Amino acid sequence: MREDIILVGGGGHCHSVIDVIESTGNYNIIGIVDQPSTIGQSVLGYPVLWEDSQIPELTKKCKNFAITVGQIKSAVLRTDLFNRVKAAGGCCPVIVSPTACVSSHAILGEGTMVMHRAFVNAAAEIQMNCIINTGAIIEHEVRIASHVHVSTNAVVNGAAQIKEGTFIGSGAILKQGVKIDRNTIVGAGSVVINDGNGVLVGNPAKNI
Repeated sequence: MREDIILVGGGGHCHSVIDVIESTGNYNIIGIVDQPSTIGQSVLGYPVLWEDSQIPELTKKCKNFAITVGQIKSAVLRTDLFNRVKAAGGCCPVIVSPTACVSSHAILGEGTMVMHRAFVNAAAEIQMNCIINTGAIIEHEVRIASHVHVSTNAVVNGAAQIKEGTFIGSGAILKQGVKIDRNTIVGAGSVVINDGNGVLVGNPAKNI
């Protein structure tokens, strides 16, 4: 039997998450939380019914929430919404596309989403509220802290460490063992061969 779930955020990332949720067959999407100006609209046929100030009362009617706000430059909004759901007693389940490959020896934290055709290898640990986006590769023994977005087709090689709030752009490559500090932005297509922080761009990536 499918469980009900509410989506928090009705923008572009919401479209992708809806597709993943539908493909799992595990949840029944009952509505979307978004900006007050969007109430009455819909995303892929699912209605925008509430604004985020209503999250505490919504947790009384539905236990499951998915944070469907995207994250590019900053994790602040996704982090805030996740914390508000948790503070109100809601649950953010792990959602994994059936086309993704996640090792039985990997660990996924609450609220993390693994999108279509992503790969998470053995002994990788991904903490809470992360996005492992379409086609991304997370290799063995990687450590990813909470509220991180690894974007489409990015590659994080073995034993790399990524701290909280970081964004890894599309097609970026992280060398094995590198350490990326919190709230770092790695530009699309960049190749990171040394530990870094701030804004990292280029091949090899440099802090700009």
